[in-house]
Amino acid sequence: MSQLELNGVVQRYGSHTVVDGVDFRLASGQIACLLGPSGCGKTTLLRCIAGFEEIAAGEIRLHGEVVSAAGHRVAPEKRRIGMVFQDYALFPHLTVEQNVAFGLGRKLPEEAHLRVRQLLATVGLHGQGDKFPHELSGGQQQRVALARALAPRPELILLDEPFSNLGIMYEGRIQQWDVPYNLYHRPANRFVADFIGQGVLLPGIVAGGTNVEMELGKLVSDVPVECSETCTDCHDGCDVDVLLRPDDVVHDDRSPLQAEVLHKAFRGADILYTLRLESGAEVLSLVPSHHNHALGEKIGIRLDADHVIAFKKPGH
Repeated sequence: MSQLELNGVVQRYGSHTVVDGVDFRLASGQIACLLGPSGCGKTTLLRCIAGFEEIAAGEIRLHGEVVSAAGHRVAPEKRRIGMVFQDYALFPHLTVEQNVAFGLGRKLPEEAHLRVRQLLATVGLHGQGDKFPHELSGGQQQRVALARALAPRPELILLDEPFSNLGIMYEGRIQQWDVPYNLYHRPANRFVADFIGQGVLLPGIVAGGTNVEMELGKLVSDVPVECSETCTDCHDGCDVDVLLRPDDVVHDDRSPLQAEVLHKAFRGADILYTLRLESGAEVLSLVPSHHNHALGEKIGIRLDADHVIAFKKPGH
């Protein structure tokens, strides 16, 4: 039996149909993501699942029980669903601890207090319980909203726009909390660089403030080179490791720089090549799939990056 099942769900505002015949099923433990442009009906559909809005047609089932149908709606508090809203919807007059405890209803005070402390520690907000929402950053407010949704141990969690900001955790610490673009193109440290997306680190030497000399040639940045992590002073002559993403290494038959094809992964419109340089170092290159080269073949490549992500070598 599916934990969540939608059959022909329709929702309208007046004559305007916002959700038009949606069907899908989710089993326990599954994760689904609704993607689409602003205004396509994602939030409305989540609100229907949570029980905040009635539906015009179709049905929504939880564990086989119909919780929404035309003219029938089980109240949100009886659905065992947690929801994190896009704007977080925190109560400004309540502290962080009181916001999280709100979802626990009439739990015994001691039991509720313990649950709240555990959740705040889990989301990295230990010791912040006495603060008010306006005293927190946007990312911290998002974590309070998540803790509140998790507090009553729901069977289903709904998150509205959860990826407007991401927090990368490692070894119990937040490594970087940022928008997806910056996590990929401007990672704060080596861990984030390796964890998000694909890429390699190649040695280089800073030259001229905005340039880095590498085996692949000179990489020219549109801004001065800054060393991430422990040092921001990347002066001329600094030994660095430079992050290269697959889209930074371009296939160019006219380039004198050659690399050997070690591996290739077909991805429809593109092929992801693993290439070996003269030194033995390996790089990745995303190439249009009509350039279909054999393993062991040498192809021309060149650098094409508009900024440099550099990490100062340890001990330098």
